[in-house]
Amino acid sequence: MSIETTIDRVSAIRAAIADPAELVNGSGATGGTAAPAASGTGATAASPFAAALAQASAGYPQAEAGVATPEEGLSGASSGLSGTGSSYGTTAMPGAMQESGGSGARVAAVAETQIGQAEQPPGSNEGPAIAEYRSATAGAMPGEPWCAYFASWAARQAGEPIGASGQGLGSVSEIWSWAQSTGRAVTNGPGVVPKPGDLIVFGGEHVGIVRGVLPDGRIETVEGNYENKVSANVRSAGEATGYVSMS
Repeated sequence: MSIETTIDRVSAIRAAIADPAELVNGSGATGGTAAPAASGTGATAASPFAAALAQASAGYPQAEAGVATPEEGLSGASSGLSGTGSSYGTTAMPGAMQESGGSGARVAAVAETQIGQAEQPPGSNEGPAIAEYRSATAGAMPGEPWCAYFASWAARQAGEPIGASGQGLGSVSEIWSWAQSTGRAVTNGPGVVPKPGDLIVFGGEHVGIVRGVLPDGRIETVEGNYENKVSANVRSAGEATGYVSMS
């Protein structure tokens, strides 16, 4: 491009800048301008301002086909924020978007709130708290051993009632039979690690609720009707005969 041509183009741009109101269809109105006519709609003449810009920019390199302009890079189909190539909007969020804890954790949390509740008088299998635990088991009898009543109550309070109809269960053997019939029964053995909220079963004699597992493999529990109260205990890994999954 010659120096003379460049000078002519610079002069055209200066003329356009000197009086833009005159060049934009001679209008000095403020507050915005009309949208430009779409190509092919019958517009017959460009404004003097547009003509001056066209003259000044003639001959300069244009964007190549297939090369996105800055605007296309922000809002086009390849945009990483809103376009079809985005991985952000289609990727499932990790655990923070899921429900915290779970049913087993809720059972354990409910059981923990009752630690220290005791029979009145000791050895009677009675008291206000024990009567409340019995209310979660259909057909529960006053004065009866209440470890299964307590497990049934904690499960119901957590929204995971036990029993075929959610009616609660009054004996350890009934709990284990229900667990077997529903695929929840886990016989204890090498490598078996319970989860918080699982029911921990000791033969047909006693049942508690898993609170956690210590680094050395011992099991933290909350047990109703242990020494006449709801007790927090620590059991050896091999002490239980099995577990009932509540997760």
